[in-house]
Amino acid sequence: MTADPGTPTATYRLQLQPAFPFAAAERAVPYLASLGVSHLHLSPVLEAVPGSTHGYDVVDHSAVRAELGGVAGLRSLARTARAHGLGLIVDVVPNHMAAPAPERLNAPLWDVLRNGSKSPYARWFDIDWRAQDGKVLLPVLGGPLGEEWRRLRIEDGTLRYYDHAFPLRPGTEGLPLPALLDAQWYRLGWWRLARTELNYRRFFTISELIAVRVEDPEVFRATHATLLELVREGVVDGLRIDHPDGLADPEGYLRRLDRAVRAATGDGRGGDGRGTTPEGESGRRTAPEDGGGQRLTPEGEGGQRTAPENGGGQRRTPEDERGRRAAPEDGGRGAAPEGGGGRWTVVEKILARDEPLPASWPVAGTTGYDALHHIDGLFVDPDGLEKLTALYRAFAAPPADLGGDWAATVRRAAREVVTHELAAEVARLTRTASRICAADVRLRDHAPWALRTAIREVLVRLPVYRPYASVGTPPATDADAVLLRSAAAGAREAFTVPLEARVVEVVRDAALGRLGDGPDHHDFCARFAQTAAALRAKSVEDTAFYRYTPLLSAGEVGGDPGRPAVTPEEFHAFAARRLRDWPAGGTVLSTHDTKRSADARARVTALTECPAWWGRTVAELTRSAPAPDPHLAWTAWQTALALGHGDAERLVPAVLKGVREAGLRTTWTERNAAYEEEVTAFLTAGPCAAGPSVWAAIGAEVDGPARANALGAALLHLTMPGVPDVYMGTEHLWTALVDPDNRRPPEPGAERQAEGLAAEKPLLTRAALRLRRERPEWFGPGSGYAPLTAEGPTAAHCTAFVRTGAGGRGGAITVVTRLSRRLAEAGGWAATRLPLPPGRWRDLLTGRTAEGSAALAELLSRLPVALLVRT
Repeated sequence: MTADPGTPTATYRLQLQPAFPFAAAERAVPYLASLGVSHLHLSPVLEAVPGSTHGYDVVDHSAVRAELGGVAGLRSLARTARAHGLGLIVDVVPNHMAAPAPERLNAPLWDVLRNGSKSPYARWFDIDWRAQDGKVLLPVLGGPLGEEWRRLRIEDGTLRYYDHAFPLRPGTEGLPLPALLDAQWYRLGWWRLARTELNYRRFFTISELIAVRVEDPEVFRATHATLLELVREGVVDGLRIDHPDGLADPEGYLRRLDRAVRAATGDGRGGDGRGTTPEGESGRRTAPEDGGGQRLTPEGEGGQRTAPENGGGQRRTPEDERGRRAAPEDGGRGAAPEGGGGRWTVVEKILARDEPLPASWPVAGTTGYDALHHIDGLFVDPDGLEKLTALYRAFAAPPADLGGDWAATVRRAAREVVTHELAAEVARLTRTASRICAADVRLRDHAPWALRTAIREVLVRLPVYRPYASVGTPPATDADAVLLRSAAAGAREAFTVPLEARVVEVVRDAALGRLGDGPDHHDFCARFAQTAAALRAKSVEDTAFYRYTPLLSAGEVGGDPGRPAVTPEEFHAFAARRLRDWPAGGTVLSTHDTKRSADARARVTALTECPAWWGRTVAELTRSAPAPDPHLAWTAWQTALALGHGDAERLVPAVLKGVREAGLRTTWTERNAAYEEEVTAFLTAGPCAAGPSVWAAIGAEVDGPARANALGAALLHLTMPGVPDVYMGTEHLWTALVDPDNRRPPEPGAERQAEGLAAEKPLLTRAALRLRRERPEWFGPGSGYAPLTAEGPTAAHCTAFVRTGAGGRGGAITVVTRLSRRLAEAGGWAATRLPLPPGRWRDLLTGRTAEGSAALAELLSRLPVALLVRT
């Protein structure tokens, strides 16, 4: 089997924004084509909040973003890319839209606010109309209404509050302000009310992003018509699905998308293949507008979008009406598992270390955070990490549950988030569970407090983002049922009366969809899983990662800072599973969401090879510039080390974000201004004021192992099983911190004067990408992967594998050095050798040749890595 021509050999992520629109991307195409990628990977392209630097705050699904150049600019980019042999992958945001200011920017939401639950767009948004007296709570006021009241005004038929503009319910325009406010379909409230009173689902805890009910076939059709038209036209060649765990039924959504894409591309499976777009009530197509931001989908009469039948032109089925998961059409992953059916599709699913991706999802795989952790972990010295952690505990002295112990820190963070930040979400689950119990005589007499307690206790014990269960069907995997049973068993401990503890089984069975088939049963099952995903993200990635900080590089999306090290055997086993199960899934090292770029993490990970030096150094540096607390000193100096310098414009915002996320002495919502001023003063006097001698001393210890880590990670990423995604700028030496630092406008193709690692990394990247493009059969679906084992006294420091085509033909060998400082301390490679497969091999990076049993001291004398091909 050769590589599927629809599967990318490698993608290059561009973070589009007004400062880097389609035209800028188009100018970069010749350079990116020469780099060796096969596809450009674009951040969201639909109309977003003006000025957005990320595009995930969509306001109009029917228009390509005007600030980027509109549909004309996107089509021009696609033409130029295709002329250079490149395709386009587009990021899709199905879970949410922006609740912007002014609110008119989001036309469907505007209509809901004007007309309430009777609006034709009310089904778009996940609003609990039973709460808040049938109104939508809008937590936008800077203070209680009584204090903000005078800042409200009626202007041009709208209710104004600073940048906000709200529609008025028809017939209420002439009312006095108090009566007018009471008469609306929304309630304006203090922003602090969102935590406990919000009655619409949001993205995590961000009230400015309102969740969309994409599980509704009509909503799916309306929100995906433009993207499907771009697919039909050939402008878009693949899809990245953002945050599928936020959806009510991820698999159902992916199957509907699969059918719609097949219909749009003429695949003929599940649709008529004509790729039609929605039509107005008269059945006539509406001509698109011209210029930037033009619409590709027409509107019905009266300026309203016509409700579609279903994605891809299918009629709605009974299964669609009930919201159940559609039955697989092709058994398991689909007839084209490499591409997700019709077009290559990957999902931003965050997997726990040993968690599998549901095999029935019709996708190519994940975006690749699981690969990131297996790559990074290979360069963590487990013995050094143990010593570093002990030094961290002695220096920072954090309590066990506030950064001293990983598991305890996660548990406490989860309890804090589920009790405070997600109180509104838990309250809605409790209301729904109460209705379920009231409707079934067998389930009555479970008090709301008991249901609320059981919901919280089960949620905080889930070790993964979410279970996949739905009413009337078994869980996606046996593991889903097992983890819910295990969580429920632990949750019983929260109750002292055994009979009261039975409420835990009610919550467990409701979460598994086993209590009935009514609307509330569906709602609880879906919403429990959605809340679980939000809890995991907020408590682990946005809280615990910033509290438990012995090694900052271990705290990445989906990671396990309590067990970050990966052995070569574990890496090879992971790579083999990837090739067997998801050969065309994505792999990443840096993204717009990573808290530190790969090269920044490579520097921090080097500390596991010199923990004693770091312990002495951070203590000495802190004596020279005292910090408000030792935990901050440890974290701030590691952050500065990740950058390699003390740039105040970048370091101060990143560290301030970290202390707010950690929530130990200040938070985003309860700012401790005095403490934050102390943090800024410390950074200014400490890391940002460190002289050349300080950075030279740090570089003398860290630069060598960081070089081996960075080059080794890059080569593994580009040659292991999967489709590598190269984040903008990372073909070069690129140290970046958490957003917005990692979303600076890119400069692809810019001339750089470089030496050392800065020159070596682009050489490696270009060689590996071009090899993948020239020899896709060695790396894509149907290829081979086999570990190679070094022999000799320092063999453990070499990780190597061979990639081949079908039947073992051809091939490329990857060789990387791990724990290079420990290797040097052991005397170097000495007599260690790497037996190579038969033939003569040439290193694409140095030009050296080798055969038989290659001496690693010679093979890796110039670079700590090698990329060999048969001559």
